[in-house]
Amino acid sequence: MTQLIPLETLFGNPQRINPQISPDATKIAWIAPYEEVLNVWIADFDEGKLGEARPITKDRGRGIRNFFWTHDNRYLIYIQDKQGDENWHLWAVRLEDGQIKDLTPFENVRAHVVALDKNYPNKVLIGLNNTNPQLHDIYSLNLETLELEKLLDNFGVIGWLVDPQFVPRAAIAPKADGGFSLLVRQDENSDWKSLLEISNEDALGTSPIAFSRDGNSILAISPLDANAARLIKINIQTGQYEVIAQDPIYDVSDVLIDEDSREVQMVVFAKDRNDYHLMDQSYEPEWNQIRTLHTGDPFLSNRDDQSRNWVIGFNNDSGPIPYWVYDALNAKSYFLFNHQPDLEKYQLSKKEPFVCKSRDGLDLHGYLSFPLQERENLPTVLKVHGGPWARDVWGYDPEAQWLANRGYLCIEVNFRGSTGYGKDFLNAGNKEWGNKMHNDLIDTLYWAVQQGYVDPARVGIYGGSYGGYAALVGASFTPQIFKCAVDIVGPSNLKTLIESIPPYWAPLVSQFHTRVGNPETEEDFLWQRSPLSRAEDIKIPLLIAQGANDPRVKLSESEQIVEALKKHGIDYQYLVFEDEGHGFAKPENRLSFMQTAEEFLSTHLGGLSQNHQ
Repeated sequence: MTQLIPLETLFGNPQRINPQISPDATKIAWIAPYEEVLNVWIADFDEGKLGEARPITKDRGRGIRNFFWTHDNRYLIYIQDKQGDENWHLWAVRLEDGQIKDLTPFENVRAHVVALDKNYPNKVLIGLNNTNPQLHDIYSLNLETLELEKLLDNFGVIGWLVDPQFVPRAAIAPKADGGFSLLVRQDENSDWKSLLEISNEDALGTSPIAFSRDGNSILAISPLDANAARLIKINIQTGQYEVIAQDPIYDVSDVLIDEDSREVQMVVFAKDRNDYHLMDQSYEPEWNQIRTLHTGDPFLSNRDDQSRNWVIGFNNDSGPIPYWVYDALNAKSYFLFNHQPDLEKYQLSKKEPFVCKSRDGLDLHGYLSFPLQERENLPTVLKVHGGPWARDVWGYDPEAQWLANRGYLCIEVNFRGSTGYGKDFLNAGNKEWGNKMHNDLIDTLYWAVQQGYVDPARVGIYGGSYGGYAALVGASFTPQIFKCAVDIVGPSNLKTLIESIPPYWAPLVSQFHTRVGNPETEEDFLWQRSPLSRAEDIKIPLLIAQGANDPRVKLSESEQIVEALKKHGIDYQYLVFEDEGHGFAKPENRLSFMQTAEEFLSTHLGGLSQNHQ
């Protein structure tokens, strides 16, 4: 019998994750549980050895998941919200005495980091929407005094790019048609001008990422004049650009830039697995040695200010994520830890890439995770990613491992509207929620049935956010195909979803109008694409889970569909977590949901569970 991996191992707190080396390379910090809540820990680091670790934060709520070092080596800064409301505050921990201070102590205000620069170690630029909830002004945080000074009023932009002199000199200004203007200025006293006008079809794939060292050009990822997003270098005087790296099918997914020269070191294309292109051949010896450390796909966690010590993690589809420190000066490598060592006790499933065709001829890429030793006529869960402007990738996935371990085939597919496969594929999802995007899911499932992998009488659909919407569509639009559905924070009414977006998304609402629909002019269309409109057609059991404080998909999205299910006497289970938002951060909530989902799937699809072995 299959050895079941405990839910706590898959969905509880990781043992240690996200290590970051200090700018002076004397310490390493990471995230680990303290009294069962994720907090930041720190230890001295010397010649590959970690000293005694100690927690330096004492969060008692949702836990800490992101932090960074300041370049003066004096502070660690982390972000935290209240019970999932996503109004992030910035907190600073002073290492010399452990003092913790809320740097942005404002109610209903969202903070984010705009920029750090090792050449300006006493400053951090941050964005705050304390003047207008829709727009973030730029403030300078003085690390000597921990005081904020406003640098720039937001005049209608959603993103900033800072030059080598630590001056915001480029900005993204959204337009009513869903595109945006890339604005630049010569210096902090000059007027802003439009450098490039980015159309709606190019907007989601375009992102400026860095100024050149001389400040005369901008590196950007964009599908301008192409299908797949390329790495380009734009001259800010002329607006002309040159192509640095490209692939005919796949978008650039990541770029590694030398912090001193600001030259491109590496470009990554996320194909079935990451495809790495070394642009600076002087790094070839280091890169070759890093690749020998593990068979997974390496990613840079961070590096010190001398770029001598690199903290590298490895995405791994069938095991925990290992972290190493690579000392480039001495060509030495030091193993740090695995993110969840208990996973090594179990044999995990591989994530196997596949490609199939949609009914109208598109290539659909995805991943299959099979139960060990079983590949035919399986109970199956179609796991739909969120976004939807995102994609499934290769690597460790606790949900896929859980499903495969419980005897299900887990199918993940990057349906049209997913990112990574060029703008034509991305834009093919426009106005196709609940239609061709859903057809892609069904076509993938039929393909898997034809391969003999799937028992078509035992198929469930499962997902969060857009994936939750897809699960509701599966239950209401195509109930004959699925035996059950699991919806996590999924919208049920597209009109109310768009009308209730958080204020800081308001400048992006034109993207929703173009890609989903406009509630003012297409109310009937949005209703037809809403699962709520066909609630009476649902014939299969539903499990719905919602965070009460979700700012993106409001509680009312779940409440509406639950009321309709009650009215029509349809079988459902409904879980509301009062201290969660868009997803379940607290391990006790996550485990509670996963246990319920496990029993739900086992009951309706016949898989294994911890309680029925």
